[in-house]
Formats: sequence, C-alpha cells, structure tokens
Amino acid sequence: MSVTLATRRDFTLDAFRRVAWEGEGVGIAPAALARMETSRQAFERLIAEPGITVYGVTSGFGQFASKRLTPEERLEQARRPHYGPAAAFGRDLPERVARGIVLARLANFIEGHAAVTPALAEIVAGMLGAKLPPVSMDGQGGAGEIVGLAPLFAGLGERFELKEKEGLALINGSPIASAMAADGAIAGARRLRLVEQVFALSVEAFKAPLEAYAPELAALWNDPYEAAALASLGALLEGAGRERRAYQAPVSYRILPRVLGQARRALATAEEVAGHSLAAITDNPVFLAPDSDHPLGRVYSTGGYHNAMASPALDGLAGAAADLCLIADRHTSKLLDGRVSLLPDQLMAGEGIVGCLGFVQVGYLEQARRAAQRTFLPGSEGGGFGANDVAEPVFIAWAAQEEAGRCLEGAAACLAVVASQALYVTERPAPPRLKDLLDEVRRHCPPMVEPRMLAPDMGRLAAAFRRHVYGDAP
Repeated sequence: MSVTLATRRDFTLDAFRRVAWEGEGVGIAPAALARMETSRQAFERLIAEPGITVYGVTSGFGQFASKRLTPEERLEQARRPHYGPAAAFGRDLPERVARGIVLARLANFIEGHAAVTPALAEIVAGMLGAKLPPVSMDGQGGAGEIVGLAPLFAGLGERFELKEKEGLALINGSPIASAMAADGAIAGARRLRLVEQVFALSVEAFKAPLEAYAPELAALWNDPYEAAALASLGALLEGAGRERRAYQAPVSYRILPRVLGQARRALATAEEVAGHSLAAITDNPVFLAPDSDHPLGRVYSTGGYHNAMASPALDGLAGAAADLCLIADRHTSKLLDGRVSLLPDQLMAGEGIVGCLGFVQVGYLEQARRAAQRTFLPGSEGGGFGANDVAEPVFIAWAAQEEAGRCLEGAAACLAVVASQALYVTERPAPPRLKDLLDEVRRHCPPMVEPRMLAPDMGRLAAAFRRHVYGDAP
C-alpha cells in the first residue's frame, strides 16, 4: 500500500498515520510532477531577470543575505550540501516522527511553491522506502527548523545535483511542526480512548452513582466535547452493577466527564492544527506561479517556517494529560480509603498489597505537571545571530507532551490495578464493555492474595498500555 499525493488536499491526518505510523510508502501523481516541472521552468525564467533578488538564490544565506551572487556563484552555492545546521546531538526522534517530517516536507513541493524539480521530489518521496538518518530531539534552539531538517536532507546534495533554491527548499519551512502536531494528535486520541476505559472501570469499582454520567446532562452543559465524554462513559458502563452508593461520589468522580471533555477539546484542537499544518505551504522564500498581473511569478520571503499553532496545541495535550493524572490520583486515593470507598481496606491498602500505588501515582502526577509547563517563544542564539533572534519551540513542546502522555499511561496503570483489586475483593465483574480491559490488567498484574513486589507486574502493564497508544509504530 502507498499514499498517492496529487495536491495539498492529500496531506491529511489519515495519510500521516498511514505513512508515519504504519510504514506505507508515498507516490507522486503524474499531474503533480507535471505541475512541478512547469513551476520550475517559470522560476528559472524569473531568476534570469537582471536585478531580481531572491534570498538564498541570487543572494547568500543568513548574515550573507546582502551579498549579490553571480550566475556561477549561484550554482556553486546551490550544489553545496547544507551540513552546517546539522549540529544538534542527543536523543533521536522516533522513526515515526522522522517519517512524518519527510511526508510533510513534500507539501511545499506538490503544487510547485518550492520550485524544485520533479526529480528531487521523487527522491524525497523515495526516502520513505528506507531507514532514515537520525534526527536529534535535543539541542534544537534555532530559528526555523533548519537544525532539525539538515540531518535528514543535507546529504541529498552528495548524490543529486541540486539546482538553485533546491537545497534551501529541503531545509526551510515548518514540516517538523506539522509532523509533531500530527504525531501528538494521533497518540493523544489513542491514549484518551484507553484512559476513558480505565476511569470507567474505576467508576464501577467505586460503585459511584451513575447519574453523574447521565445523558441528560449533555443538554444542560451545552458543550459538544463534554457530551461526547458523557456518551463514551455511558456506553462503557452499560450493564454496570445495580448496587450503587446511596449518596454522591467524591468530586473527582462527579467532574470526570467535564475534565474528559476538556481533554477531548485539547485533542480536537491538536487535530485541527495538524490538519491545517500538514497541508500548509511554509517555504521561505516561497514561489507564486505566474498570473496575468505577474507574468514571471513572484518570490516572497516570509516567516512561514515558524508554525505558531503547533506548540500551543501540544501544550494543550500535555496540560490535559496532567489534569487526568490528578483525577487518577484522586480516584486511587479514594478507592484505597475504606472510610470513603466502603471497601475492605485491609485487603486494599495493607503492607505489600496495593496501597503504595498511591505513592507512585503522586510521582507520575508531579512528573506530568512539570512536563506540562507552558512553552514560550525562546530567544535564539543568545539574543540573535545575524537575523535569527527568535527560536522555534516545537521540539520542546512535543517532548513535553510525550512525557506527560507517558506519565498518564503510568497513572492509568496504577488506577487500573487498584480498580481491579477492588472488584476482586468484592467479587464483582466488570461491565461487559470493560471485561477485556480487566482481563488484560489481571493478565499482567493478577489480583493480590498475599503480599508481593508489584514493580515487575506494573512495568509489564504500563508497557501494554503503551502498546495501546503506539502499537508497532516505528
């Protein structure tokens, strides 16, 4: 299977999932290749005009932008690999993110706005059929994304004779932000599905009154995301036990649908941002095709390489994960307190049983909170190197939401085991739609009948929860 790209409309979140997460290849439609060839020819006519100024083509790069180049110097500059920005080192991005970056890179090419040759576009698409060069997720403090893109694409200049602007078209723009927003959205959706099941299992373990999840509340609360959370919890709790508490549950149980609704809103924002970003033209400089008013076309230098939407969207996912870690912590503490849960606490919180999972919950909660700090625009290179005075923060934001999500998986694993133990000691089944989850929890962490070390079981369960989110994604 492969994804065929004909126009920017083909750069969707679904296409990203198929290519980045599921390993499909990419093909470029003949019509798109013809469009790129036409655009390239028009661009070459434009730069042949005397007196034309095109950044990085008729001029130097960065602090040398004021230097005018001769035609010979243009070709020499074009064919010089851009190894300079490939200086970041540290932890590598997951392969799935690198694949997503390569896919998103093609968005600038597909309708001719990068003015690259069809041959280069096909070489970039072909990169998805092989192992990609590593990209560091650390040390990314440059303006734009050239420090992240250079390791992926700079080496193409060694095996392909680049023409004017093509080297710049490889390492400029914001495909990394597009890929990271899309990656966070896909992971966030899968993680939220899992977490809602764990919270529903906790509701059943606590015997929380079901009116807090009644469908009638949707019309009263007047919010589509809260309505969706209510519907999801209601479906998961179908067939729940009839014996419930005679009075209202603690706050953390009653506000659950509203907090889950906010998580759904953060996810919807990330999905929207990813959809806009994947199909956006962000090249700098960007080529606009000839029209009746501009027979030679136009080239604009812009700030398209700075995606201002992606980091706030990823921050939203991280914040939602931290909030859900708190709710999970509160559910755990209430289940473990027999005075509140009305469960036999000597079987729940005794030494070596499951009581210490409450301590673990606090650790994950605080780690998630630290990760979920607001990502601000960072200064670049000590206040400015040449024209670069503001850095791109998306690497920081992506890493933070990834860490907050990992903490939420750990917090959910703790709550799932405590809920499983509560159902075990009271000899109650899970609602039908939660049976598979409960079976999975007990397969990795069986109910406690006598004290044992829980860490190995919890590690296996957390790894299983991670597979719910990432599956076999590279």
